[in-house]
Amino acid sequence: MVVSPSGPVPKESLETGCAILREWGLDVVVAPHALDRHPSFDYLAGSDQDRARDLQEAWCDPSVSGVICARGGYGAQRMIELIDWAAMRAAGPKVLVGFSDITALHGAFATHLGLATVHGPMPGTTMFTDDDRTADLLRRMLMEPGEAMALTSPDARVLVPGAARGVTIGGCLSLLAGEIGTPTARASAAGGIVLLEDVGEKAYRLDGFLTQLLRTGWFDGVAGVALGSWKDCEPVEELMMDRLGGLGVPIVADLGFGHCDSSITVPLGVPAVLDADVGTLSLEVPALA
Repeated sequence: MVVSPSGPVPKESLETGCAILREWGLDVVVAPHALDRHPSFDYLAGSDQDRARDLQEAWCDPSVSGVICARGGYGAQRMIELIDWAAMRAAGPKVLVGFSDITALHGAFATHLGLATVHGPMPGTTMFTDDDRTADLLRRMLMEPGEAMALTSPDARVLVPGAARGVTIGGCLSLLAGEIGTPTARASAAGGIVLLEDVGEKAYRLDGFLTQLLRTGWFDGVAGVALGSWKDCEPVEELMMDRLGGLGVPIVADLGFGHCDSSITVPLGVPAVLDADVGTLSLEVPALA
């Protein structure tokens, strides 16, 4: 089932994306409020209550095996407290796909349900409908997870050498910083391989997000850092080294996930090995095992 927990999605875009999913052999159902628009705030896909209801009902429907978010934008944080997490736990494990603003949901699913989720492209966006490689990498992760264990990008390169083992966590940097202190935020990245990416941000704002996470101790004990795309952001490499280099852990840049062309799909909550020297993130178990 396709849901819209954040921003509104154009009908034509969603229809194109759903057609691609159907070509994969999936039986795609669009949630009742997926195409809604909030009457007052045009950056929201309908009311908080309806967006939360769609997500919860999709997850709790025994005929639904996976929930794919139509797009990101903004709004997921507004409806997290409206979800009955006990009912979600009782429904058992399923697949959740999305990224960007969906970072807030990845954190909530990890905290409340203890589940791995999928940081991947969404069918209501052009990066999915117009980029065959991006779409196919999601297909492989969902339908051939055993064949999608070694993740990399042609542009991947080392910032801090070394290798580390840990559970993949993270997502959109601004959302990770914005979630700190909330009931659904991961308290610490200790022992984790942190994935970071963002879009359209000034350097000083990225600095602020990183500094906020550092000051709260969120990065204490982190095993390694993988940096994805920073589309339409000011240059970040020197900033990342200034803020994160002192952690003394392996850091790889341009791993190719996030708001970019040919974006790779990365599961969150899965044990993996980050080898910064060769620019790879190797999953130790299939994403949907």
